[in-house]
Amino acid sequence: MPRTARFLLDNGIYHIISRGNQKQILFVDNEDYQKYLTFLKRYKTKYVVKLYAYCLMKNHIHLVVHFSDKKSINKMMHGINMSYAKWFNYRYIKCGHVWQDRYKSFPMLKDDYLLNCLSYVEQNPVKDSICLRAEEYPWSSYRARLLGEKDSLIDALSW
Repeated sequence: MPRTARFLLDNGIYHIISRGNQKQILFVDNEDYQKYLTFLKRYKTKYVVKLYAYCLMKNHIHLVVHFSDKKSINKMMHGINMSYAKWFNYRYIKCGHVWQDRYKSFPMLKDDYLLNCLSYVEQNPVKDSICLRAEEYPWSSYRARLLGEKDSLIDALSW
């Protein structure tokens, strides 16, 4: 049975989630997180998308992105996930799937959903008891978005 087509909009903002296969660990150490961010930056630039928030958890990732062209979402996520999977399998001498299924994407059609989603994404480490405050977690956009720290990945929200 074929997969259901994604609901995609031109000029849309999406909450994207991608999980490790069988909830496996995707990020073993800091080098893994850095490598993922490198791929994210490469494909964000290549497909000219705006990144409003991100959070890299041990076994999954969250992104809040704005795509001008709905075709860019699939191309960007394919590029990031394929590149990271190849690198991960090479580094840890593994083979096979790194990611569980295809990524999930949820369009945000209202401003209040966007604001709630940004908070949800960046509060994920607190919710999972990894840290007490979101600003303590190094692998999210929280400090850049709310404390003004420099992060070349993050784009300012424009209303």
